Amino acid sequence: MNDLNTKLLSIILSSYQSERNLIPTCQKINEHLKLENIPFEIIIIDDGSTDKSLEIATKLEKANKHIRAYSFSRNYTSPYTQFAGFSLSKGACAVPMADDLQRPIESVVKMYRAWENGAKIVICYRASRDDGAVSDFLSSTYYFIMNRFSKVKFPPGGADGFLADREVIDILVNKIKHNNTSPIIEALQLGFDPVFIPFDRPKSLSKSRWTLKKKIALALNTFFASSTFPIKLVSFLGLFIFILTLVLSGFIIYAKLYTNNRLFGFQVPGWTTIVLLTMFFNGILIFSLGIIAEYVWRIFEEVKGRPPFILRKKDN
Repeated sequence: MNDLNTKLLSIILSSYQSERNLIPTCQKINEHLKLENIPFEIIIIDDGSTDKSLEIATKLEKANKHIRAYSFSRNYTSPYTQFAGFSLSKGACAVPMADDLQRPIESVVKMYRAWENGAKIVICYRASRDDGAVSDFLSSTYYFIMNRFSKVKFPPGGADGFLADREVIDILVNKIKHNNTSPIIEALQLGFDPVFIPFDRPKSLSKSRWTLKKKIALALNTFFASSTFPIKLVSFLGLFIFILTLVLSGFIIYAKLYTNNRLFGFQVPGWTTIVLLTMFFNGILIFSLGIIAEYVWRIFEEVKGRPPFILRKKDN
């Protein structure tokens, strides 16, 4: 790396149907980062737009040496634009951004300064948001479930972007499988003592292109990529039914042999034995599925290629 690249910040700009946003967004980034004396590049990843976004991005690339434009063959959604941007970045650190600047450029400066002070991962989390009651409720529910039932612990208000040091970028690009996950999920599992910075998310003035269908797909992918809770639930449910059946069977046998077929004052009907046998075998089946799922989960973890451990690089 030359002297410039040791301080270079790579801005990964996710672009989708962004013909109105790209030019003013790039202008704001240019003005603000030059004012802060931060060397930077902008990597525009067009996520299969059907408007003039790619055409505008290409013109920006031709007019500015520090802007590069790329395009997906179709719409893959934001997490994949971030992974692609990390793989194309040349900077000593990189940060993904949306084209609507809902994470203000001022917060990126704060993240960069924290990186200059030695942080490997800097995460901006939302201290406040106003996306509408339904959207806010669904987001809060998602982050609660993730924090409660997965390995990932999000900061208050949640986060979908972060600044990563080159060491972290190389791990995300070279050692992490990118299917059905997101960079923030993987980064939160790497360690490196993330630094958290709050920001107030401004209200979006345009209609969100991040549809409910895409949000649900991302929520499911990230949850199942980072949680063993569903598998544990199946295993414990099967074990619980199995043990409950054994206990109830003991009571029924006792009632048949010693209490003239009565239990707690109630007559024990003849079909009780059939119900208990059905519960017994269902419990065994569910418990067996849970055990099989434990092995499938371990295969899944191996296929993802996530490193079993990470050694920090020494400063010198």
